[in-house]
Amino acid sequence: MIPRAAGRERAVVHDAELLLPLTEEWDRELASADPLGFPHYAEALAAAPGESIRTGLVAFRGVRSVLIQSDFEIFGGTMGVVAGEKIVRSFRRAVDQRLPVVAVTRTGGARMQEGMAALIQMPRTVTAVEEHARSGLLSAIVYRSPTTGGVFASWASRLDVRAAEPHATMGFAGPRVVRAFTGETPPAWSHTAENAYAAGLVDALVGQADQVAWVNAVLGAADWPLADADPGRIPETGPTGLPSSAQRAVARARSTSRPSGLEWAAALCSSWVELKGADPAIRAGLARILGERVVVVAMDRYADGAGAARPGPAAYRLARRAIGLADRIGLPLLTLVDTPGAEPGPAAETDGIAGEIAATIAAMSRLRMPSVCVCVGEGGSGGAMALGHADRLFMLPGSIFSVISPEGAAAILFRDPARAGELAGPLKLTSAELIGLGIADGMLPELAADRIDCLREAVTSALGTAMAGDRERRIAKATRSFIAVGSASAAEPVADH
Repeated sequence: MIPRAAGRERAVVHDAELLLPLTEEWDRELASADPLGFPHYAEALAAAPGESIRTGLVAFRGVRSVLIQSDFEIFGGTMGVVAGEKIVRSFRRAVDQRLPVVAVTRTGGARMQEGMAALIQMPRTVTAVEEHARSGLLSAIVYRSPTTGGVFASWASRLDVRAAEPHATMGFAGPRVVRAFTGETPPAWSHTAENAYAAGLVDALVGQADQVAWVNAVLGAADWPLADADPGRIPETGPTGLPSSAQRAVARARSTSRPSGLEWAAALCSSWVELKGADPAIRAGLARILGERVVVVAMDRYADGAGAARPGPAAYRLARRAIGLADRIGLPLLTLVDTPGAEPGPAAETDGIAGEIAATIAAMSRLRMPSVCVCVGEGGSGGAMALGHADRLFMLPGSIFSVISPEGAAAILFRDPARAGELAGPLKLTSAELIGLGIADGMLPELAADRIDCLREAVTSALGTAMAGDRERRIAKATRSFIAVGSASAAEPVADH
């Protein structure tokens, strides 16, 4: 790496191609020393107007940020020694100045003309991203077309929140490389932004005209709506009384006209930047409630179209990503529980559903930020408990939470699911019973249009007063109350720190 020779000015990148103009550009003087002596590369470098990466400072509605942006017109936006060095320096400056990082890629990957000197920039840049992440700082990226190869397989896949322009070519290997290696042309749907989005590898598809607005929302400088909830499930006024029996409580919790977690998220949150997963039974977002930023994880029982969606392993992986982000960047967490239970089928078993639930509970246990769970419908067994292990747990008059569904209990105890009605009461699954047992903290009103403001205030108040670790103290206290007085183990102290 050498200083750029006098007279070699970098190309002027048209404003339409930039996310935002840099207020301060960094490291313009760096130039490649042609580490391999690659044929004709020195001449190409001499003719090139600059490097493939521009870095520096920008301001998104007053939020100072570091910007890293590819210039595809220079060596296809590829990452060589200089590009890698500029990226590493940018992340480290961001750490020093406590700034978020925003990146825009349009790249063919690692630069062939610099060989292994380019390839070693993959671990260098990933390490720099990880240092930034460990510092509790947020990052976002927009993938433009194409984004492939060693850039996509290194630092560009490690940023926190990810958008792609529609129809962008994306992939580890570009379509031509796939043909060369496999002898087959990949199908038209492969290597596209839309395929990455469906697989949960990209959080949003955002056209170039809206990309600045999306980044503003990621950084908390603007709002971004949650557009796909069903407002028709939110009544103008909601029921106020408790169900007259456990069976009626089960029926109310499962009603297909009842708002699920996604409707609650849409009602509570003025902004929602999606964190996308492959299984829509759990949704997550960087959100805002009454002006306060919060990470929200919401179960959507309508994701299957029938009102009985069961989260699979991928859904819990998304939940852990959101929980981990809240923990790392210091935001409170709100979970909205509503599921008949986790997916129990063979495919889910093969993909490790039990371990994914356990890992999600562990992530909730490690969380250093305050957390609140609202069971808005049915809390079904361990699949619900994975998101229910929060510092505050609230029920609704018509919600339930149970170790197993009444049908499941009847199938086990009586070998007859039709006898579920006999077990709904003994399971003590209603909101009032769970509060009485000390398992839930309290009850919130049902969601209705005329109650949204008071519900927002109740949730933000709970997030503001909860303390990380209250979850462990509450369940330890409840556990002690369930141990019979006089038993040998009752005399032993139960840790609740």
